Amino acid sequence: MNPVYLDNNATTKVAAEVFEAMKPFFCERYGNPSSMHSFGGNVARDVAAARAALAALLGASSPQEVVFTSGGTESDSTAILSALATSPERREIVTSRVEHPAVLNLCRYLARDKGYTVRWLSVDREGRLDMEEVQSKISDHTAIVSVMWANNETGVIFPIQQIGEIAHERGALMHTDAVQAVGKIPLDLKASAIDFISLSGHKLHGPKGIGALYVKRGTRFSPFVLGGHQESNRRGGTENVPGIVGLGTAARLAAKNLDEENDRVRRLRDKLEQGVMAGIPFAHLNGHKEARLPNTLNVGFEFVEGEAILMRLDEKGICASSGSACTSGSLEPSHVLRAMGVPFTSVHGSIRFSLSRYTTAEEIDYVLTELPGIIHFLRSVSPFGRENLEAICRVH
Repeated sequence: MNPVYLDNNATTKVAAEVFEAMKPFFCERYGNPSSMHSFGGNVARDVAAARAALAALLGASSPQEVVFTSGGTESDSTAILSALATSPERREIVTSRVEHPAVLNLCRYLARDKGYTVRWLSVDREGRLDMEEVQSKISDHTAIVSVMWANNETGVIFPIQQIGEIAHERGALMHTDAVQAVGKIPLDLKASAIDFISLSGHKLHGPKGIGALYVKRGTRFSPFVLGGHQESNRRGGTENVPGIVGLGTAARLAAKNLDEENDRVRRLRDKLEQGVMAGIPFAHLNGHKEARLPNTLNVGFEFVEGEAILMRLDEKGICASSGSACTSGSLEPSHVLRAMGVPFTSVHGSIRFSLSRYTTAEEIDYVLTELPGIIHFLRSVSPFGRENLEAICRVH
């Protein structure tokens, strides 16, 4: 049986169209796009077409605002370090406590080893920011505000445009890690107050190892990767042509399927949520019910360990996760859920289900058939679960 894959916020399958588009650039059209000869020059046109496709998905003003990178992590580092380099008199960074480790750990390093001040934004029980706190934390000393567009664990969407406007009022730059948002919700950057956007190809059915950084026209910029003249002198190194072509194709497909993402995929997500809440007592939604990505459901199951749930799901051929793929190997509870104040009884038993346009209704039905029995069994063998089994059965 093929796995029921509900871990699309960790990575997605490469679309068949993407794979086919990439293949010629390995053994047939392998020229270097920086070469003077036509064999390479023709490849350069494919790179330009991919750049235009991604710019269109982002609603950018120009394809030249797109810089290809190795992925979201490099894009995050480039944006934040560029802002610090171009505003050396500003020694503050504002970010949230629920960022992806790519931003979180960089900010911790800059505070610990480089002497920068990081002002941390809190979230409430539903994972939302307090805009009064945002106003108070951004100052005339802030070089950059970096807040993710949508949280990778809960799917909660943040008011990025509003935050960007506040940042610009203080003379700071605005960066958003939009790795989870691109291709799932409509974006229009032409008139936005956003200076940098990070994205990654493998989150929208493109290949791994390719991403991009949107740099708004006129934004002060300092390269992170130095070397050749590639990417208009903004990112050195020979272009990953197969990856770039794949990302461009994935961008075209994402634009074509945005309505499906926000209609059919959302309905499947809601079906899964409703079935879980109706069939399993002491299960709670983590995150805001409405202001979240259409594909993401994070549920806390009280009195049971998340690792045990994932192992049992895996035995049934169901793939999910306990949080970010960059941290889920750790036994520590999710930093996102801890920042939200999720109770101890369910923070360790929280599972993220993330769907894609390839998810089917039959797969959701299968999960709803298997999951209640898994939770009931694990509670029955857990000392903490046995202590509360009588109350659980009364509710059920």
